[in-house]
This record gives sequence, C-alpha cells and structure tokens, in this order.
Amino acid sequence: MQFFSRSGPGLASSSSEITANHAGVRLEERVEVGAEKTRIDSWISSRIRGVSRARIQSSIRSGLVAVNGRTVNKVSHIIKGGDMVSCMISKLQPLKAEPEDMPLDIVYEDEHVLVVNKPAHMVVHPAPGNANGTLVNAILHHCRLPIRAFANNIQISDTEECSESSDSDIEEVCVDQCSMEEVGVENYEALVRPGIVHRLDKGTSGLLVVAKDDHSHAHLAEQFKKHTIHRVYMSLTSGVPNPSYGRIEIPIARDSNNRIRMVAVSGLNNSRHTRYAASR
Repeated sequence: MQFFSRSGPGLASSSSEITANHAGVRLEERVEVGAEKTRIDSWISSRIRGVSRARIQSSIRSGLVAVNGRTVNKVSHIIKGGDMVSCMISKLQPLKAEPEDMPLDIVYEDEHVLVVNKPAHMVVHPAPGNANGTLVNAILHHCRLPIRAFANNIQISDTEECSESSDSDIEEVCVDQCSMEEVGVENYEALVRPGIVHRLDKGTSGLLVVAKDDHSHAHLAEQFKKHTIHRVYMSLTSGVPNPSYGRIEIPIARDSNNRIRMVAVSGLNNSRHTRYAASR
C-alpha cells in the first residue's frame, strides 16, 4: 500500500501526480486554494494515475473517501479550493475470466477489429456476481485466448446507465495473450476487457467494436475519447415527441432514488447533447 500526504498551495500541477498500482494507494491532499469547484471523482482521477475512474468511484461508494474529515459516498460530491481530501484505493484481488463457447452475433470481422451485436440483458464485463456468461467470456473463446486475470473491485456496472463521457475512462488492453508481469501494473486493471473500447448497458442491445491489436485499439480509443465516432440509438417512446425532431441539451445525473435511472438535474455544468428524430 502506497501512502502520500500533501497539503498547501500549488499542489494541483500534473508534475505532482501519483502513479498507483494493483497494491493500492492512499492519498491525503488539500485542494489548491482558489481552484474551481469540481466533482470528487474527477479530482481524485486527476491526482492518481494508473487507476480507472470506475475503481475510484467504487472506493467512494465503499466509504473510503472523506472530505474535511467527513466520509462521502456520492461520486458527484462537489469539492472546492481548500478542502482536505483523504482517499484510499484498495488493493486489487484478481478474479478469472474463462473463455466460454457462446454464440456471438458477428456483424463484421477482419484482422484488426471485431464488431459484435450485443443482445439485451448480456453483461459486457465480468464482475463479482457476473463472473461468466458475459460478452468478454465469449470474445475470449472466439479469439482463442486463455483464462485472463482481472481486478474484481472495478465496478464497470453494466446494469447501470452510463454517460457518454465514461468511454474515455476505460483503460483497455488488446486481445493478445499477456500476464500481469508482461503488461505492467498500469494495465493490470484492464486485463479482462480484451480490446473493448466502449460499452453498452446490460439492458441495451447494439454494436460493440473490439480491437484485435494495439494499433487498432489506440486509434479506436482516441476516436471515442474525442467523440468523433457517430453513434445512433433507437428507443420506444410513450406518445409522439413534439416537435418530431430536434436537439436536447440538458445536464443529467443519476436519480438519487434509483441509481439505474438518469434524470435531468438543473444547476449542473455537465450538459449532454443529443439530436433526436421520430422514425414514424
């Protein structure tokens, strides 16, 4: 377990970032005075490299983060300049993902990428309680890959709705065979997510792109990060939208009463942009 304690002005520079690994890390640091208000998960993510946003959010929800001595369990908690943040990222405990002979609806495949049509109610990534029967298990078999180790406290949560910005938080490796020692600790978290550079919720069906090599993975990840890939979703509505087409621009966040739902919330600065059109 690494431990870092820092306070005082001028500590928000990138040169003072911490690099964590699978052994875990603990951070105590004061937010730079005069810094703009920001979400706690975003701030911690900017301070600790080598840890996915999902792992940080898991630590927050588990009560491992405190602000000014008070535990916070909401990833959207807002911090400001002068706040003292204490954070512990727990040690990773590896699980196994085994290749499984499961049907895959392959829409396109070449030597570089694989495009599959994920059915509704299939989880993408293995997690505690969903160690098998996932899309990753099927991909491991299709690509003739061995059992893979991965971190069991990364909650990618395919059962919950995720914002488009979440794609840039996924730290992936491609589908080639490698051990934790070979890829290094910074990639240890992502070993079980072979080449998947974006995701779909458990209840959502649709196309997923899987990279088969480092070059393809890097280019796809960059495109999703910059939102240059155009994605279209189809959904059923109750009633006819009026007007029948347009643009929705509104801040959204998780429903405090139902974490699976995303709802419009006024006063936030994280507006999402969606163009819509009724098909009939």
